[in-house]
Amino acid sequence: MTNVAQKHIAILATDGFEEAELTQPLQALRAAHAQVDVIAPHGGTIQGFKHDTKANIVQVDRTLDEANPQDYDAVVLPGGALNADAMRMQPKVQAFVKAMMADHKPMAVICHAPWELVSAGLVRGRTLTSWPSLQDDIRNAGGTWVDREVVVDGNLVTSRKPDDIPAFNREFMALLAQCCLLYTSDAADDLT
Repeated sequence: MTNVAQKHIAILATDGFEEAELTQPLQALRAAHAQVDVIAPHGGTIQGFKHDTKANIVQVDRTLDEANPQDYDAVVLPGGALNADAMRMQPKVQAFVKAMMADHKPMAVICHAPWELVSAGLVRGRTLTSWPSLQDDIRNAGGTWVDREVVVDGNLVTSRKPDDIPAFNREFMALLAQCCLLYTSDAADDLT
């Protein structure tokens, strides 16, 4: 796999995120030497949950007011019903994910986080998976919902739940590596 070092990845979340869906991708990305910022509506820390029980907190690196999607190569949207429901209502989150999608940057979206894509109007014509209770929302927004541990549709990687994280991380890292190859190839073409 091509090195994803120096890639700048955004993780958008707030209080109520599903702990494993933020921390495990964060650890995998940092182990691959990517630069990762946890971005939230407020500074300080955000509260994680393991289903409906409070879990660990995570330090916020930047607020939504401070973050510019142009500064990032990819984005991760962790789930957790409370997190995703709050984030989908944030105009700055909607603008951020719209900008990432418009630039065809890799997006990793798990569990309840596809709500953020639905609210941003980004699922029409896309195939994705999610926590099962979101399937009607996805279909009503013009997307195709499937029940698989991971789905890759262009620049979009989706999964259903914490148990799917190994496949989720694998496919997102592969997509990042593919994008690294494309960036390297484009840079080489610019030099000739």
